[in-house]
Amino acid sequence: MCRLCELKTSSWMPRRGFLLAAGAAAATPVLAQVNVGDPSRLRGLVPAKELEQAAVQQYGQLLEQARAKRALAPEGHPQLQRLRSIATRLIPQTARWNDRASQWRWEVNLIGNASINAFCMPGGKIAFFTGILEKLKLTDDESAMVMGHEMAHALREHARARIAKSQATGAGLSIAAQLFGLGQLGDLAANVGTQLLTLKFSRDDEIEADLVGLELAARGGYNPDASVTLWKKMAEAGGGSGGPGFLSTHPTGPDRIQRLEQNVPRVRGLYQAAAKR
Repeated sequence: MCRLCELKTSSWMPRRGFLLAAGAAAATPVLAQVNVGDPSRLRGLVPAKELEQAAVQQYGQLLEQARAKRALAPEGHPQLQRLRSIATRLIPQTARWNDRASQWRWEVNLIGNASINAFCMPGGKIAFFTGILEKLKLTDDESAMVMGHEMAHALREHARARIAKSQATGAGLSIAAQLFGLGQLGDLAANVGTQLLTLKFSRDDEIEADLVGLELAARGGYNPDASVTLWKKMAEAGGGSGGPGFLSTHPTGPDRIQRLEQNVPRVRGLYQAAAKR
């Protein structure tokens, strides 16, 4: 999840949104080609269902703000249709990384904003800003790498783990009583929901998201080499004054690019098989 602080102050263009139904997940998950280990145990401290409901509420509020400023993409917007087409190829690959993902009500929306930004909230709530598509001149393959990366944060439930780590103060913490007030959805949304828009993931989270996103996109038939060109573009975009907001939560560097280059061969066969279908 990336910073969206510019959203409320930027200029807007006419937009509106839609709901994308999840594709059918693979019936028999196979071994991953990238190695990211087991998900953090900390995520178990935060109820998944309640966090996802809080994300739905926060996402809905964000879309309402965009709609009020005429900045939510209309159904026929070509960039939005392009993103949704990518999503329909990536969503069927998600259950192998999180068996709950096949039950998520995935959404993809496009917001008219010059910021270089994109995110996927818990439960599959995706948004791209027009700035990331236009300023970086992303190809479909590169857009799929961005989407796969953001989806991976949700699939690996990094938000659950980060919120638990930041809020928990000792052993035996009662999540219902101490972390989320009375444990009601309204309290959760009030106390945690806003964090979903400003959450900073750890270096390990970012590594996982890079690799899982790489494999998701490759399985969806998108060229894994685009992961490298994407982050080279990100690095170039970050060279100016201040740099894009995306890089405040997703810093780039030679280690990141090198790691992707090392993992591209591991998923190339998946890409080639998908491309033949």
